[in-house]
Amino acid sequence: MAFRSVAVYVPDGTGALGLGIISELFGYDRTSRGLPGFDFATCADRPGPLRTDTGLTVHVDHGLDRLAEADLVFVTSWFDLERWPSEEALAAIRKAYDNGAIVAGHCMGAFVLACTGLLDGRRATAHWRWADQLAKLFPAVKFEPDVLYVDEGQVLTSAGATAGFDLGLYLLRREFGASVATAIARDLVMPPHRDGGQAQYVAAPVPEDYDDERLSEVISWARANLDQRLSVERLAARALMSPRSFARRFKAATGTTPHAWLVTQRLHRAEELLETADLTVEEVARRVGFGTAAALREQFVRRRGVPPRDYRRAFSAALH
Repeated sequence: MAFRSVAVYVPDGTGALGLGIISELFGYDRTSRGLPGFDFATCADRPGPLRTDTGLTVHVDHGLDRLAEADLVFVTSWFDLERWPSEEALAAIRKAYDNGAIVAGHCMGAFVLACTGLLDGRRATAHWRWADQLAKLFPAVKFEPDVLYVDEGQVLTSAGATAGFDLGLYLLRREFGASVATAIARDLVMPPHRDGGQAQYVAAPVPEDYDDERLSEVISWARANLDQRLSVERLAARALMSPRSFARRFKAATGTTPHAWLVTQRLHRAEELLETADLTVEEVARRVGFGTAAALREQFVRRRGVPPRDYRRAFSAALH
């Protein structure tokens, strides 16, 4: 069952941005528009006022007992790597995990999760600036410093800063479906999904010259024409570039290859159609560019873990 209660562990000196991102995603009431609502709580070793990394003071309402009762536990940033979290905090997070909660770490929240032992033998990520240091401190954890977020099932981690939005929207998509995640992303005026394997840092995130403007136009055109055959050669021709130059500029701008980007976009569109449109799986496959139901099913099972029909049964009523 998708999570309904969300608890955030807030250490003293935590990142104000990360706390704001998590509270915006899960603490803001959107139930009047048919979107899921969450029992949201902030938790600390001792309730009361805490200062964030920017000097802002926040009032934390609950102690550690609330963590163990939540369906989703988020851990915000912890920047003092010479000071370990209290054993009481680590025990509360472990208890929540043992009770079946999803446990997620944003930015240097991965340090806290690594201290619990829950990341041992698992992949994880954190802000690229500290990922190498974390890898030395916790050799049993497989840190991947170049990705936005990592999903290890019950335990997830994300890079720093705005990657918290990516992780949160991914969790909403995973647990509630594409329509819910897309609606909340639209509220936030941001893209509904960035793939977790996308690079944390890209060299040219916004157009800087005429060629990049053409690249941006081609990306928009491709999103609107997913049903067509979209080879690198065809996309490059629309951008008035050679295929090699196009592929290089595309990866610099997006952090991924044209092929991987297209597969991801097609899967996202397929999810939305499966949830909201009364179309056969064959027609969905045609409209998103996979061509056949078998091809769609192969990609869906490989990347989502379930066939399209099972996904539709799980999420088609998510907004009702």
